[in-house]
Amino acid sequence: MAKISNANKQANKITLAHGSGGRLTHELVKNVFAKHFKNKVLSRLDDAAILDTYNKNIVFTTDAFVVNPLFFPGGDIGRLCVCGTVNDLSVMGATPIAITVAAIIEEGLGFDVLERVTKSIALTAKEANVLIVGGDTKVVERGKGDKLFITTSGVGVLNINAKFSGSNAKPGECVLLNGNIGDHEVAVIGARNEYGFITNIKSDAAPLNGLIAKTLPFASKISVMRDPTRGGLATTLNEIASASNVGIIIEEKQIPVSKQTKNVCEILGLDPLYLANEGKVIVIAQENAKSKIEKAMTSHKYGRNTRTIGTVVNSPKGVWLKTLNGGLRPLVMLEGEQLPRIC
Repeated sequence: MAKISNANKQANKITLAHGSGGRLTHELVKNVFAKHFKNKVLSRLDDAAILDTYNKNIVFTTDAFVVNPLFFPGGDIGRLCVCGTVNDLSVMGATPIAITVAAIIEEGLGFDVLERVTKSIALTAKEANVLIVGGDTKVVERGKGDKLFITTSGVGVLNINAKFSGSNAKPGECVLLNGNIGDHEVAVIGARNEYGFITNIKSDAAPLNGLIAKTLPFASKISVMRDPTRGGLATTLNEIASASNVGIIIEEKQIPVSKQTKNVCEILGLDPLYLANEGKVIVIAQENAKSKIEKAMTSHKYGRNTRTIGTVVNSPKGVWLKTLNGGLRPLVMLEGEQLPRIC
């Protein structure tokens, strides 16, 4: 009888890399969840689902948060859970109105920690102008929950002119981004203190509904919005290029990365294009509306560093980086993981 190799055994099991937001996450969603849950709404695989109900376009999303450590410069698991949910609704062109929060608490967690997280949730919800309308609480045995996990769901109302989807990008459109990439993941790395360096980089975690609202007067000129979280800018652009069957070329000189984040990436051998973000939005829009959309975004505090970083093309397909010397470098989806438990 043939023996099953350890590699084959491992291939049949979930690994941490399946949670990275990269290629393995994409395959997991496609080959397991989407296969069994298949329907016309889910098959779009956007950040939130548009539900045509009661003569209104209701947008719904859900998410889970497992960051380690719970607190880091610029944010915490509480701020993350509100921002992540609000942003997934907002990039569909919806106005978020309400969220629910469910907490899975490990036995032994301090009440002071739970209250600090809860207060952060409340403050971020107030900033985003959304109501927390329900939730649930479960407590698991010590050693079974790693302190605290949070799951959220959110509901919003779609702007009537918004037709955003990852499958809508068209050749000739421009790609905009609202600021520095990679700061969230670097902030989490620093908070873990595993590599012996100190940084003052803060996570970019932010609710983007106010910023995105500034762009909605130009919604008919916008085809795609996405927030590049796990897997970073390169992976999110790959998802868009694949869904739209186009190519996307981004310019290295236009990609905003802070000096400190660049330094950390050089030390640890990381690529900022694949680092997670929690306060960034990709906007793909018609070229003739670029200046108006840029102006609208830069007028908001979370969009002051907005710039055009690339172009949608018919070919070559996929995502490409135009390097500083003018060459084209292919950017594939994140393979494996750069850092686990980041959002």
